[in-house]
Amino acid sequence: MGSATQQDTAAVRVDVAVIGAGPSGLTMAILLARHGFTTALVAPADPAEDDRTTALLESSVALLRALDLWSAIEPHTAPLAHMRIVDDTGRLIRAPETVFDAAELDLPAFGYNIRNRDLNGALGAAAAETPGLVRVFGRVEAIHSDATGASVTVDSGETVTAALVVGADGRRSMVRETAGIDTRDWRYPQAALIVNLEHDVPHHDHSTEFHTPTGPFTLVPLKGNRSSLVCVVEPEEAERLKALPDDALAAELERRAHSVLGAMRIAGARQIYPLGGLSANRLGAARCALIGEAAHVFPPIGAQGLNLGLRDVAALGEILVAAQARGEDIGGAATLERYERARRPDIASRVAAVDLLNRSLLSDLLPVQALRGLGLYAIGRIGPLRRMMMREGIAPSLGRPRLMRGLSIGGNAG
Repeated sequence: MGSATQQDTAAVRVDVAVIGAGPSGLTMAILLARHGFTTALVAPADPAEDDRTTALLESSVALLRALDLWSAIEPHTAPLAHMRIVDDTGRLIRAPETVFDAAELDLPAFGYNIRNRDLNGALGAAAAETPGLVRVFGRVEAIHSDATGASVTVDSGETVTAALVVGADGRRSMVRETAGIDTRDWRYPQAALIVNLEHDVPHHDHSTEFHTPTGPFTLVPLKGNRSSLVCVVEPEEAERLKALPDDALAAELERRAHSVLGAMRIAGARQIYPLGGLSANRLGAARCALIGEAAHVFPPIGAQGLNLGLRDVAALGEILVAAQARGEDIGGAATLERYERARRPDIASRVAAVDLLNRSLLSDLLPVQALRGLGLYAIGRIGPLRRMMMREGIAPSLGRPRLMRGLSIGGNAG
């Protein structure tokens, strides 16, 4: 990847400029550079500290394997071999406990949990060794596009020109705003307290999700006797919990977890995220394509967020490689429309499903509780239905990108 000495000239000319250096942006830039596109990765030099974790589902692992990235990432992960859902709402109608086992799908694990800082570190190291990938440090000040290309002005003084700009710059995406793409936004009366824990009882690769009246309380394995916690409660309660001393917070979290992992200790910074959702009305316009949270945001339920973003990455990469092979404009309207058609069904269905599940937890209506309980009962008791739901949870059966099925997309991969 280009060093600072390669940025001394004011203009950087590439095929694609990727804006944002989170996991989606890094993976997108690596994929494109390894498939023959000259690529610029534009983002500040010092990323924000992120103590959260991400569960990489099997389809995402397949993508990382295809890009020869998994061997550097896997040592930092813990497998998710079992997923347990417990109805802890205390309501009149409650769902039975349901356990999903990856062995039913002949998989060693549904996915693997990793701290975001470890994931970003491994991806950043790989990007630094990828030919054809230039790193431009700074914040984007302006983006202009016309029929011939796009130009990105960076506060460090560089201007990056490209046929396509990929927005991987998060919920408040400047790329999306510049492209004139509107969004549908919504908020929930919830906030997520996120913290990593040490505990006395081994997790045995089990992820446990307690469904409570305010949202999920989810423990996801990390390496050793450690787990990451997402505790969804009312915003005031999240602030109260965050303010507790370590010992008091650990005791309260152990109580809410019904001591399934024994005594707990706080093992990291506490973070609070107000919950809401966002869906971009379009995924591309004006030589800009959106991936990850620039295109869609929803609550941390079912490990869908980054995995959906990585499916964006794989699909866009496949479409761009095919467009280049046909001699087409990779930033043109026809290419962006193919990307829209490829991704819209998956994104719309995931956003709707997570929104429905979250709202069903918050509802006090008996018919809603009954339907939710009946659904989980059927999934737990009917093997073919359970296996279908597990497969769809990992990745959609229709429209899955080739790289997530172990297939090549051409170009100069590797």
